[in-house]
Amino acid sequence: MGALPGRLGVRLRATVAAVAVVAIALILSAVTLVILVGRTVGDSITATVLTQAEDAAAEMQNGVAGVAVAGAENGVRVQVVRGNGVLAASRSLVGRPPLSSAKPAPGETVVQTLDGARLGRPGVMYRVAVVGLQPRIGADRVIALQSLTVARDAQDVVVRLASIGVPFLLLVVGAATYVSVGRALRPVEAIRARTAEIGAADLSARVPVPSSDDEVSALALTMNGMLGRLEAAVATQRAFVSDAGHEMRSPLAAIRTEVEVAQRAGLSDRTLADLLGETGRLERLVADLLLLARADEGAMTLHRADVDLDDLLDDERARLRNQPDLTVTASVAPARVVGDRSALARVVRNLVDNAARHAAGRIHLASGTDGGRAWVEVTDDGPGIPMEDRARVFERFVRLDDARAREDGGSGLGLAIVRELVRASGGSVRLDGAGPLPGAHVRVELPAQPSSGANT
Repeated sequence: MGALPGRLGVRLRATVAAVAVVAIALILSAVTLVILVGRTVGDSITATVLTQAEDAAAEMQNGVAGVAVAGAENGVRVQVVRGNGVLAASRSLVGRPPLSSAKPAPGETVVQTLDGARLGRPGVMYRVAVVGLQPRIGADRVIALQSLTVARDAQDVVVRLASIGVPFLLLVVGAATYVSVGRALRPVEAIRARTAEIGAADLSARVPVPSSDDEVSALALTMNGMLGRLEAAVATQRAFVSDAGHEMRSPLAAIRTEVEVAQRAGLSDRTLADLLGETGRLERLVADLLLLARADEGAMTLHRADVDLDDLLDDERARLRNQPDLTVTASVAPARVVGDRSALARVVRNLVDNAARHAAGRIHLASGTDGGRAWVEVTDDGPGIPMEDRARVFERFVRLDDARAREDGGSGLGLAIVRELVRASGGSVRLDGAGPLPGAHVRVELPAQPSSGANT
């Protein structure tokens, strides 16, 4: 039985739940109604019996007891009693002893519920009212009674009506719930059917969005948003594969050409150097692609240790001294972080190589700390990057000057690798035009090592 709800559909489960809730409410209401009807009719009978007893007592005071007793034949029966004897009684009570042993004081009233055994009707309950009289009028009390069968009958009528009405209402509620839930789930079924038709070959399709502004329409919008992201991811992946293949084809074609030349003319030192250059280019491209693939999979492994960013900039400045047509200035302040030294060195190397590739003749390097963040800045005096392209340049295989980038050996992956390595190190990278030189200005920020650990 515990596994049954899991096998029922949402539509049937909702119907069962609605019927169960309504059934409990109707049963409780019916029970309450039966009790209230019985109590109301019983109170009405009590009021009638009490009124009749008081009227009979009042008429006794005026000496017209016979009229009071005779006039009580409206479902209420009356006895006029003195001691243990009955002085007068309604016709159906003639010859019967006093029906109640209660003897209230003159002017007081006692209300009782008695079994009808004394009337020959055992099991039938009666409401009895006893009113005390002044002894001077010859009687000491008036007893009036009426059967409570009317109250029981009224309750029986309510029970019979409930036994018919409750199942009918439950049937109506179940049918209405089943139909309404089915209609509510119709858009969900349309979404499911459309989703089942969408394949990996074409992610441009979208699920239908209901016109209603409810949870189902929100689900459809969320599904379409997810499909849009999947489509963009697949498009990016396909573009990545296509660009990677295109990038690999160039060095492979060059290697093949050099090999063919070597076959005809022999292997010269220049041919060997060209082969080694193209092989190195291909090796770097493959390494970059593998690094980005690990970043996409979240499988990038970083070996964290203390790293001085200013030392990395000093190393790059020393490396660029061999380029006579490039002037390198620096404003390097201590900036220590906890990170992977090789990854951060590659970040700095890629930024510096990118700046050197586009600089007109000057590069400026800077580092420092600010508010718990360590930063590195690389600026060149090249043409700069337009505002609309400053976010796009961190995407893969993006070249703003495609011909020159290919000629200089760039693959369009340098800044993409910078972004992935900086993200993995818990930092951020941005490009703006706020540097000391008029060209591109790249700033990398990383969590600085706490000062307490500076000397450890």
